[in-house]
Amino acid sequence: MSGPVRVLVADDQELVRAGFRLLLEQVDDIEVVAEAADGMEAVREVRRTAPDVALMDIRMPRLDGLSATRKVVADAPGTRVVVLTTFDLDDYVYEALRAGACGFLLKSSPPERLVSAIRTAAAGGGLLDPAVTMRVIEEFGRQPRPARPGPELARLTDRELDVLQRLARGLSNAEIAAELVIAEATVKTHVARILAKLDLRDRVQAVVYAHEHGLAPGPRNTRA
Repeated sequence: MSGPVRVLVADDQELVRAGFRLLLEQVDDIEVVAEAADGMEAVREVRRTAPDVALMDIRMPRLDGLSATRKVVADAPGTRVVVLTTFDLDDYVYEALRAGACGFLLKSSPPERLVSAIRTAAAGGGLLDPAVTMRVIEEFGRQPRPARPGPELARLTDRELDVLQRLARGLSNAEIAAELVIAEATVKTHVARILAKLDLRDRVQAVVYAHEHGLAPGPRNTRA
């Protein structure tokens, strides 16, 4: 990507927006191009400024972050949405991921994690804040599972299925490599192949897919 990452900050609290802007203005390769105090304004500003990344609060007036995320993903596919949440984890987060957000981040995250998340999103990657990944997994675990995995899982090799199951547990590439006793670069290759075979955009979608198709954390699944 040439030039700085262009960011929109959407949050109904002016102090929060000001804090994010102050932080991001100190980073050479990131530029805040717009702010929004509610979901409707966020959608309008995305259309006007075409940012690379939209930091989207969940609970906002007039139009919540979930609905705004859906509109942004549908209308501006070039803009990646990162959902902002508090530690108690808004129920909307799971739907936001399904709606097309590329990940979510705690508002209380350290500055370097926010900057890293923006860069990751702009580069086409997905992210799940490690402090709340297990909460997401637990929520999926409470939801009904399909009777059998989707037929497209048959496209995966046994090793790729191993990797996908560990993605579903929220493990990083380094942690997956350690568990499977393979190189981290090999894990990255497997993840890329999984995304391509299942037609998924990023590892966040892979986590959602795995949980929606019965590959929840726990004993290793086997195929019939």
